Amino acid sequence: MRLIFFGPPGVGKGTQARILSEEFGIPHISTGDMLRSAVTRGTELGRKAKTIMESGGLVPDDVMIGIVREELSSPEARKGFILDGFPRTLPQAEALTRLLQEMGFGGYTVVNFDVDDEEIVRRLGSRLVCEKEGSILNTEDGVVAGDPCPRCGGRLIQRDDDKEETIRKRLGVYHSTTKPLIDYYRKGAAIVDLDGMGSVDIVRREIKLLLGK
Repeated sequence: MRLIFFGPPGVGKGTQARILSEEFGIPHISTGDMLRSAVTRGTELGRKAKTIMESGGLVPDDVMIGIVREELSSPEARKGFILDGFPRTLPQAEALTRLLQEMGFGGYTVVNFDVDDEEIVRRLGSRLVCEKEGSILNTEDGVVAGDPCPRCGGRLIQRDDDKEETIRKRLGVYHSTTKPLIDYYRKGAAIVDLDGMGSVDIVRREIKLLLGK
């Protein structure tokens, strides 16, 4: 199972990728999580990426390709993988196609998540993250920023890139730069379209039906 989860921020790609990764025992390769980890640890990559990420921009292609190459080189990735949050530009998509060919990977499926922009703003605007373990909660669950995480006790925060102004900028970048990749993949890869407006469980079942799993 080799999957590329495609869609704007906030459609549930990461949630579904984590669930299916555990179910099928394949790596969930989230470039966003890896970049945020680098920012938290204060690495050279993290310092370069921090300002770009907080403003809603895109990290340079060569940096992203290097991260993905490293992850796909792991023995676990030979059994399959779920790419989440990559590619985001046409050069990245073309570089990924070459990389997969170079590394001897066979076919893959692009899962295109579709959710209304205003629903995305609502979802991300109510999202809180545990500083300690990175768990994602929601203000609709009765918690607010600054509360302790009910799972581990870490402090809950709202990420800068989940604030409304940044969310709308991220969506603008997606529609102008990333969404055109759908046409690229329709020409040369298996792609399935998914309505991401349902609950987590409904979307998970729909993904498995689309993939015949």
